[in-house]
Amino acid sequence: MSDGDTQPGSAIATDAAETATTAAEPAIVFDRVGVSYGRGRKTTVALTDFTLRVAAGETVALLGPSGSGKSTALKALAGFVRPTSGAVRLAGRDVTGLSPAKRGIGVVVQSYALFPHMRVHDNVAFGLQAHRVPRKEIGGRVAEALAMVGMAAYAERLPRELSGGQQQRVAIARALAIRPKVLLLDEPLAALDAQLRQSMLGELQELRKALPDTAMLYVTHDQAEALALADRIAVMRDARLVDIDTAENLWQRPPSDFTAAFLGGVNLLPCTVNRVSGTAALVTVGTFTLRAEAPDIPGGWGMDAPGVLCVRPHTVRVGATSERNAVRGIVVSTVWRGASTRLRLKVDGLRDEITADVPGRLDTAVGAIAGVRFPDPAGVLIPPIIGAAVTSAPDEPGIPK
Repeated sequence: MSDGDTQPGSAIATDAAETATTAAEPAIVFDRVGVSYGRGRKTTVALTDFTLRVAAGETVALLGPSGSGKSTALKALAGFVRPTSGAVRLAGRDVTGLSPAKRGIGVVVQSYALFPHMRVHDNVAFGLQAHRVPRKEIGGRVAEALAMVGMAAYAERLPRELSGGQQQRVAIARALAIRPKVLLLDEPLAALDAQLRQSMLGELQELRKALPDTAMLYVTHDQAEALALADRIAVMRDARLVDIDTAENLWQRPPSDFTAAFLGGVNLLPCTVNRVSGTAALVTVGTFTLRAEAPDIPGGWGMDAPGVLCVRPHTVRVGATSERNAVRGIVVSTVWRGASTRLRLKVDGLRDEITADVPGRLDTAVGAIAGVRFPDPAGVLIPPIIGAAVTSAPDEPGIPK
């Protein structure tokens, strides 16, 4: 707030302006944050030029393989590591140099970080006591948080008396109990079995509804979790942010082949773009021509331009060779996955093998001949450059600048 007149009534107007400015501030801002360890030739770069804004009430998933920098970004925000460059801000306040305890955020880490000498109830209550919540409110808040994660019956147990999955649920309860404005979750469901993971995903979705003003930063390598929880997904690779958009856009129109491959199974088929009209294109793949979706790219799609056709396995149909528009294929491998059967096929006219997911159990022998049909359009075009799109914070849609 700038210095101004101090006439009667001006303080009210100034306060209102300050409130409006604060409300417009993103809940989380990473401003060109870098993190490195060591010196000279032994320097390890863990995060490079990381820029991201997260609005109040928004959930952003940091998605990437091990070593991509996603957990380092979360630790820089939590205060567990000090950035070597750039700044971190919470609701407009620079917290780059603040200790974790002074940031007022809820954190759930992979290692649980429970106090081994405290019972579950006291572990969850610890954060409330640190935030000086009135003692008469603590019991109810602890019970509420434990109930949300299905641990109400374990309030008197010590952490060593719990399984790894149960300890993680207590850690989540401890973070939720303080009702933070910013909640950071680092692989919070990794220790849970498949059934419990699905249950907790539902609980986290309900949490988002119950805390509409809380910004969530969710680190995961599981694309299903990211798609289920995130408003936007930030895809990371080699310590950098490579792509960011809504979950729907990244799934339907991936801007790079790396994101397409990492965000769920995909067939990436090199192609030549023959003609583009609006968002429709004709492309040559191998020895035949297919229709494809052509999203806008900087400079547009040139005639006879190289591209990559992204075809999701579940859209490929496998049947008899006599079916209309079917191409002859040979089954290379088959894996039953419960709800579907994954086939690997060598298709006439294509250089590379493709993957198809067929509903249910398909008893097909390796070496069998099958008819393969692509959808119409067959898929979406992406530029043939790994990590082609790098989105910086000023260009992020829908986030206050």
